[in-house]
Amino acid sequence: MKDDPIIHAANLSKVYNLYERPLDRLKEALHPGGRKYHRDFYALREVSFDIQRGETFGVIGRNGSGKSTLLKILAGVLTPTAGRIEVRGRVSALLELGAGFNPEFSGLENVYLQGTLMGFTRGEMDARVPAIEAFAEIGEFIHQPVKQYSSGMFVRLAFACAVNVEPDILIVDEALAVGDVFFQNKCFHRFHALKDAGTTILFVSHDIGMVKQLCSRALWLEHAGQKMYGDKEEVCRAYFNTILENTRETAATPDGPPVAGGSQLPPRRMEGRHLFPRPAAPGLDDSVSEEAEILSYFICESGGQPVQNLHVRRDYEFHLLGKIHRASDRLIFGFTLENERGQTVLACNTFTREGRGIAARAGEVLEVVFKFRLSPLRQGEYLLSPAIASGSQQQHTMLAWRHNAQALHIENPGYNLALLEMDHDDEVRAYAPDQIVLT
Repeated sequence: MKDDPIIHAANLSKVYNLYERPLDRLKEALHPGGRKYHRDFYALREVSFDIQRGETFGVIGRNGSGKSTLLKILAGVLTPTAGRIEVRGRVSALLELGAGFNPEFSGLENVYLQGTLMGFTRGEMDARVPAIEAFAEIGEFIHQPVKQYSSGMFVRLAFACAVNVEPDILIVDEALAVGDVFFQNKCFHRFHALKDAGTTILFVSHDIGMVKQLCSRALWLEHAGQKMYGDKEEVCRAYFNTILENTRETAATPDGPPVAGGSQLPPRRMEGRHLFPRPAAPGLDDSVSEEAEILSYFICESGGQPVQNLHVRRDYEFHLLGKIHRASDRLIFGFTLENERGQTVLACNTFTREGRGIAARAGEVLEVVFKFRLSPLRQGEYLLSPAIASGSQQQHTMLAWRHNAQALHIENPGYNLALLEMDHDDEVRAYAPDQIVLT
């Protein structure tokens, strides 16, 4: 029926027999009275839930709670010891990336192998291979044996195979945090596209914020059993409160080396000229036009060299240099900052401050300097995207846009459970019990 769940699990359990010694296994098999020499270990105990078509369903829990066991049962890798599981649709599972790859086969041969295992014909895979190649971005290495791949190339190809076969059900086990920050961002954009297309997604993560952002309902596993199941807000709140009772904030990590993604040359004057770092060539996802082009961009502390390691609550400048090829009085310069999940966490442009565009003549070069104090973002990797547009805040045309042009690392020694920490003042007031009246 149309309203039947695409996944139905009823009292799922998975039990393993644990033996103290290898000989005990043989003694149990040969014992005439059927004596047990093992003890039962429950990797999963009586778990029940339904997932509807097109739903994004979250599974949370600590390490060892049974999450991976559950996903392997749903993917058909494991058979439950007890209970019933019904899965209606083609499944693509991101459990152990590349687990089914043959190291002697080339990347392309493994792509076709994965397609065959999922039930696709050769012709159906021929139509999908170009998208997989483009997503993996490993170039001619796709024709080389995967045993020669670096770990980064391996997971890129494995992830590309899993997300470009149009599955009915996508099972994701913490696999979105693969590769560098650029590839992670790309993975999350693909993940959102599948979600918007109506793919049913079963998503496992330790990141409660991500589960709340992406999912409609959630399942909390604890000690192999079902602790809570239902609305994502209620489940995540209960799980988070439990975690807070048992954890303490860890010390901030020391400064690391700057991440890749841009020139380290400082702008300076030489013989009456201004020197700026030259950016990399535009990528396939960038927007270019005949009206304007981005010549340079960088972040620095006031008067200093370009930096890629930033600290929250410090003052910085973002410099954006653009050449205008067609006269306009409606130009907008700006930039955005995305996290590895593809979320825009900061945005800034010239229109928001003045409420009007910038005027420039044809052939003129403009430098816009944004001076700002870095908001207390969660520590991690972020991607900078500079842009030049024409129009207004509500309606504009993109003239030049460098998508994810540079990687930045942001240090935050404070509260790192939220995307943005709230700056505040606090005051503690003490009262005697008889001074308090509750109305």
